[in-house]
Amino acid sequence: MGINDSCLMFAFMLRQFRDNYICEEFAYCYFFSSQVRRSIVYGDQPRNRLDLYLPTNTNGPKPVVVFVTGGAWIIGYKAWGSLLGLQLAERDIIVACVDYRNFPQGTISDMVKDVSQGISFVCNLIDRFGGDPNRIYLMGQSAGAHISACVLLEQAIKESRGESTTWSVSQIKAYFGLSGGYNLFNLVNHFHNRGLYRSIFLSIMEGEESFEQFSPEVRIKDPRNREAASFLPPIKLFHGTSDYSIPSDASINLVEALKGVGAEAEVILYEGKSHTDLFLQDPLRGGKDDLFDHVVSVIHAGDEEALAKDASAPPRKRLVLEILLRLARHISPF
Repeated sequence: MGINDSCLMFAFMLRQFRDNYICEEFAYCYFFSSQVRRSIVYGDQPRNRLDLYLPTNTNGPKPVVVFVTGGAWIIGYKAWGSLLGLQLAERDIIVACVDYRNFPQGTISDMVKDVSQGISFVCNLIDRFGGDPNRIYLMGQSAGAHISACVLLEQAIKESRGESTTWSVSQIKAYFGLSGGYNLFNLVNHFHNRGLYRSIFLSIMEGEESFEQFSPEVRIKDPRNREAASFLPPIKLFHGTSDYSIPSDASINLVEALKGVGAEAEVILYEGKSHTDLFLQDPLRGGKDDLFDHVVSVIHAGDEEALAKDASAPPRKRLVLEILLRLARHISPF
C-alpha cells in the first residue's frame, strides 16, 4: 500500500472517530463558536488563511502560539490543529493555525513563503485579537516542524545580515518542533522506502540542489550563517523514540548542530511514542499529557497566576476509545 492510499485510509478512520466519538463538541466549536475565527486572510494565495482560537478570558493581552500543521507537505490543513488550538485556548493562550500551499499547488519555497507571511500577520496584527505581539511562540509538527524551522532560520539569517523584514525573530520567544525532520539528505531514501517516493519528494523540495537551503541542520553549520545562531530563540524539539516516519535522530542531530554554533536548544524524547502519538493519540486519550504540560509551562513561565491556574486545571477527558487509538496507530502511514 502506497502512502497516498494509506493516507486516505487513515484520514477516513479519523473522520469516523470524529463523527462517532469526538466531535460534536469540537465540530460545533470549530464552526460556530465565537472563540474560533476561521479562515482569516493573511496573503494573496488561495490557501493564505489562518484560524484563530481565542480564550474566553479577555483580561489583558495573551501569549500566542503560531502553529504549522504537518501532512507530508501534501495533505496539510489548518483544521488539523483544532484540538491543540481549543485546548491551549482553555489555558488562556491564543493559537493561530496557519494554512499554506501543499504540493502540487506549491513546492517547498512556496510553503516557506506562505508560513513566513502568516507569522508576519500574527506579529503585526495579533494585538487586534487580544494577543501580545511580544509573547509569540512558533510551533510545528512533522512537515510543519520542518517548514517552520526553515522559516525561522531564514529569518534569523536575514536579520543577521541586516536585511529588511516584516517581522522580527525577537518576537518569537521559543520554537517548539514536534516530530520534525531537519536534514533532507538523511530523509530522501528513508521516505522513499516508506512510500513517499524519491521522484515526488524531489519535486516537493525543488530538486536535490535545494536540499541544503531547506535543511536547517545543514544550513546552520555553514560558516556564512553562524552569526544567525545568536538571533534564534530557545529551541525545544520533541520526538518519540518509536517514530518510524521520521526517526528521532532528526531532532537529536539538529539540537547538536544548534548547540555547536552556540544556540540554545534541547531535545526531549518520549520512549515508545510514534510519529502521531504526541500530537494526536495522546491528546485524544485525555488525562495527563506531558508534552502539552511542558509547552504550557514554558509559555506561562514567570506568570504565577497562570501557573496556578494550570496546576488546578482538571484532567482532560478521554475523547476516543483506547482500542480505536491502538488500531489507528497500527494502520497509520505516519
